[in-house]
Amino acid sequence: PREKEGVKLSSKAKEKKERKRERKEGKKGGKEGRKKERKERKKEKERKKEKERKKEKERIFEGLSQREGRGQAIFQSKRKEGKKEREKGRKERREGRKKERKEGKKERKRK
Repeated sequence: PREKEGVKLSSKAKEKKERKRERKEGKKGGKEGRKKERKERKKEKERKKEKERKKEKERIFEGLSQREGRGQAIFQSKRKEGKKEREKGRKERREGRKKERKEGKKERKRK
């Protein structure tokens, strides 16, 4: 039952409406809670990743005083490796597009 102008609700109807409103608020609260939890998990994951990166850097540079320049060499080789992988991926994508264009041309010629 809806409350309209000039129409008064019975006490039972008011109670029912109140319970419905409370349920609705409860649902909303649950949704917001899940959203907050998800956000918190995401932040925690990011913190963990950052910690790992820091550890990796420390591990690389830890023996720098004992063997001068060795740590940086490792660090640079890792960088180079990443660069090579990116280049390889770029090359493959380029070749894939080239192939697609060729196939498209052949298809148009057939028609």
